[in-house]
Amino acid sequence: MSTDTGSIRFILNGEDISLRHVPPTGTLLDWLRLRRRLTGTKEGCAEGDCGACTVLVGRVVEGRLAYESVNACIRLLGSMNATHIVTVEYLAGSDGVLHPVQQAMVDYHGSQCGFCTPGFVMSLYGLWLSDPAPNRARIEKALQGNLCRCTGYEPIIRAAEAVAEARPSAVFDPIERTRAEVLAKLTSMAPQDTIRVSDGDGRVIVPASLDDLAAVLAEEPKATVVAGSTDVGLWVTKQFRDLNPVVFINHLTELQSLEETTEGIRIGAGVTYSQAFATLCRRFPALSPLIDRIGGEQVRNMGTIGGNIANGSPIGDTPPALIALGATLTLRSREGPRELPLERYFIEYGKQDRRPGEFVESLFVPDLPADTHFAVYKISKRRDEDISALCAAFRVTLAPDGTVADVRLCFGGMAGTPKRAATVEAALLGKPWTEATIEAARPAFETDYKPLTDWRATAEYRLLAAKNLLIRFFLETSGEIVQVRRFEDVA
Repeated sequence: MSTDTGSIRFILNGEDISLRHVPPTGTLLDWLRLRRRLTGTKEGCAEGDCGACTVLVGRVVEGRLAYESVNACIRLLGSMNATHIVTVEYLAGSDGVLHPVQQAMVDYHGSQCGFCTPGFVMSLYGLWLSDPAPNRARIEKALQGNLCRCTGYEPIIRAAEAVAEARPSAVFDPIERTRAEVLAKLTSMAPQDTIRVSDGDGRVIVPASLDDLAAVLAEEPKATVVAGSTDVGLWVTKQFRDLNPVVFINHLTELQSLEETTEGIRIGAGVTYSQAFATLCRRFPALSPLIDRIGGEQVRNMGTIGGNIANGSPIGDTPPALIALGATLTLRSREGPRELPLERYFIEYGKQDRRPGEFVESLFVPDLPADTHFAVYKISKRRDEDISALCAAFRVTLAPDGTVADVRLCFGGMAGTPKRAATVEAALLGKPWTEATIEAARPAFETDYKPLTDWRATAEYRLLAAKNLLIRFFLETSGEIVQVRRFEDVA
């Protein structure tokens, strides 16, 4: 067993923290509440849905200090090295004067029972720091991961609108007052060597570089690799899994690159949904509504596209779209990199083509060819913050004569892995892109898929929805306006 080296170091509000004993499955929320008695941060759902546990986490990104809202209930303590954790207790002045965000919640009656209020305050504070003049849509997006069951959202939105222009001096705001000092401290906390700490038999490993990560996984091929913990956190809080050792990689800047070329985009495995959003949606606009529905803002700030792939879930939201786009995956180990088409990574339920010691390093998404239509559809019981019953991605390239020159249809939630509809594709390829062709191809879905029935949807519903989504895609590519919109989007 490896000996302990170093410690997990971070800043909590205004205090420097160094921990030599960290349980691999210990959550940030439990540590804040039970060890530090910072009970303003609440536990509601313990699965990253309700937002009552929201805190801000500052980290160094490309030389600057960036703060993001995260769910402390599923964020693991071992991932906090070189970060600044900000809880609701830090906002008010030393004389008890409330921060403008807190005062606005009072003035506009944004709190009733109060349980969810600290989480709302922290989400609004994160928005206040990043956007001086948010519109209503941006406010709603910032609050997407916060649930209130008694007050209603209108008073909270009015508070957000009112506070947007309230900008006290930087001397008052706790983050602005200490930004330069915190940036210097966090920069110095970046590990120069692999950190290994333990708690009893449990071990936490924080590699300092990709080479160190490859070496660690060669020694510990069964270790659990954790980036954003938006799924692994539920293994801990809901399934009570005993994960040991745990290797944290969310700090590795080598995995956080986002490179645009004339051929496409290369996305590092540690890039979060929030970081990738603007670039991906500019190159592939159809991805915008999909990413906006992946959890709440806290989840998108934590979760990574590489983690969504590495996890291998058949209902992960991004793999169907990325497979339809023809993405290529790069895996890496101590022996070097290995590339394969993303669709070949998924072998069967619970099994992926990742050899012992390998980890997901990056993903390359090629640009769409000319005359290509691309769309993504997510079907779920609840519009926001819900797991897909099925997710569909359609890509079709039309020849000058209107026939189908190339086609890729991929579904999540229809099989044990994200899977292309090979028989349906064959029924469309080379045929005229017409309603008659679509109707003739629909029965082929029953050859490609034998979906299961669960609490999200029946097998019959999934098959019917898949067939109908193909019709919708055809209508949209033929000029029919069938996009479903909320009232406020068209009012």
